[in-house]
Amino acid sequence: MAAAHTPRESVRAAAEGVRAALGGSFAAISAWERELGQLKVLVNVGALAEGETEYPERESYPVHEFPEIVGFLHEQWAGGGQPNAWVETAGDGTDDGPYNHQRVAALRRRGRGCCVVAPIVLHGRAWGELYVARSAGEPVFTRADADFATVLAAVTAAGIAQTERLAEARRLAFTDALTGLANRRAVDMRLDEALERHRRDGAVVSLVVCDLNGLKRVNDSRGHAVGDRLLERFGSVLSLCGAILPGTLAARLGGDEFCLLTEGPSADEVAKVAGELCDRAAELELGEGVAVGVASTGDPIGPVRSARRLFRLADAAQYRAKGAGSRAPVVAGRDGGTGDPVVRLADAPEPAPSTERRRFRR
Repeated sequence: MAAAHTPRESVRAAAEGVRAALGGSFAAISAWERELGQLKVLVNVGALAEGETEYPERESYPVHEFPEIVGFLHEQWAGGGQPNAWVETAGDGTDDGPYNHQRVAALRRRGRGCCVVAPIVLHGRAWGELYVARSAGEPVFTRADADFATVLAAVTAAGIAQTERLAEARRLAFTDALTGLANRRAVDMRLDEALERHRRDGAVVSLVVCDLNGLKRVNDSRGHAVGDRLLERFGSVLSLCGAILPGTLAARLGGDEFCLLTEGPSADEVAKVAGELCDRAAELELGEGVAVGVASTGDPIGPVRSARRLFRLADAAQYRAKGAGSRAPVVAGRDGGTGDPVVRLADAPEPAPSTERRRFRR
């Protein structure tokens, strides 16, 4: 679980590990969706029966069909005790332990002879359950197996907690706190990956860079809280426009600078969305619209061998749009190809930082 990169990989590792440890033929981990009152199966591993899939999309069970879950979790350990696992068999209910008709029917239907169920408790609350089964004809789980399953459920809970912490850390590392959009670090990583596919497969990669006009005036005249609201509202507009193109990453680069990163859509499709973005930004109650520059490998801008060059091209286009007060996007390469003034500006040597205002981000 510690080596997993995603919550899905983590729960699969837990299910597979527990299945092997208990000698089961099948294992599943389910999460309790409290707001919906149901157990949602996250992963199935081992010998799958007909209709079962490893990562089911819609396999959920109403909790009221499993009253032992609610009663066990709330009545047995609400006072501070620890929940213990239990064993059920496909018999007639004469065995020791709980007897749930739905579980027994499921065991029989899927050719399984017994199961052990262990509640997973996270942060002091019921999180879900661990379920391990053996095929019909195999030895029935014992009380010792159930005790072992209780320990394994605790280990699984610790692993899930660690995965959640790591997932939250990754989210914070790649998310802008104010707008909820991706941040510059996320853009840099995605852009490097996209350009690698561009070099390998010819995928079209496009970058739309935006500079929100009027933010300083809003901050100076109405306060930074109002300025933050403008940033949030524009972030929502950016996200909405980006959603027109599947797989687009919407990001805040910092301050009043934003961008869209696309891989796949044509340069014309990206330019059209950039125009939509300009129109919607102009309708915002606050601010003074947006200056937008576009650079796409689908346009005649010359070879793009690095993320830096694509950023410089989009920056130069945005710089030209801002200088001209344009309400439409400026697209690099569309005014003379590599002879386009935007392309020439992007490819010009950078001025020394101490003598001229830096135009392009590194």
